[in-house]
Amino acid sequence: MSGIPILTAAGNGIAEAWENSLIALYQSGCDLKTQYDKNGDPPSKDATMIVTVREPLAEPMIHRDFPGGFEELQEYVMEVCEGIKDHCVRDPSDAGDMRWEYTYHQRLFRYEVPTREALDQIEHLCRQLAKTPYTRRAQAITWKTWEDNTCYDPACLQSIWCRVTEEGGRSWLSMNVRFRSNDAYKAAFMNMFALVQLQRQIAARVTELSGIPIELGRYCHMADSYHIYGSNLAEFEGRFLGALAKRSFDQRTICYQDVREMMEAARPAILEKARKMGRPAAAGAAEREI
Repeated sequence: MSGIPILTAAGNGIAEAWENSLIALYQSGCDLKTQYDKNGDPPSKDATMIVTVREPLAEPMIHRDFPGGFEELQEYVMEVCEGIKDHCVRDPSDAGDMRWEYTYHQRLFRYEVPTREALDQIEHLCRQLAKTPYTRRAQAITWKTWEDNTCYDPACLQSIWCRVTEEGGRSWLSMNVRFRSNDAYKAAFMNMFALVQLQRQIAARVTELSGIPIELGRYCHMADSYHIYGSNLAEFEGRFLGALAKRSFDQRTICYQDVREMMEAARPAILEKARKMGRPAAAGAAEREI
């Protein structure tokens, strides 16, 4: 096959699926340059990737080798699911406003169109599923053609699609997400973890609206470009691949239930930090991929 390879990976939980996706990418991805390479950077490992998490809430949920800490993970979940940084999004009508182009929460829960009021796409999605669980139309998008085709830092997450199936007398909410670009090593784990929390949020809301208990079905994470930047390859090989050789899977992961209380305890400090974020400088695409 010519062109960018199409790879697949799977795991019972998030940590296992993410780890398997990185191994597949490193072993079978192609070498490509990016728009963000500096002089001397090696090419990135790149592929179109489909990652399946069979049981999104299965423990261990957290991989110890994701680049970040538990508080950063909690902060990102709150950014995606609660919108704690929506005030950092720039005013598109102000050319001098150098805040962020988007947050995922703002695009999903308050999608702004010039000709009408902002749309809460997630609430609409939940109401569709509560009314017709098997609908194929329950989706939310982020792309704004009138802004993102020319802006410096367009959204990486493109869409979320959900459907409810009945199996064994129980109702299951499956979720597909699609990224146009996804930093596999530096961002994808946090993306997956936060979006599974959003999947939980959607299931709870559909349960509330329908009166039918909705459980979490499989999570599917699709990326047109799933990549490890060339500038990060040496770190990846030493840290991530090194851990594969030296530590068991149990040693490479941790149960969310064991650190959840600690992560929740960080909420007040995270909220205060977010409140103080007034007008941050525009961030580069590699940084904003989470």
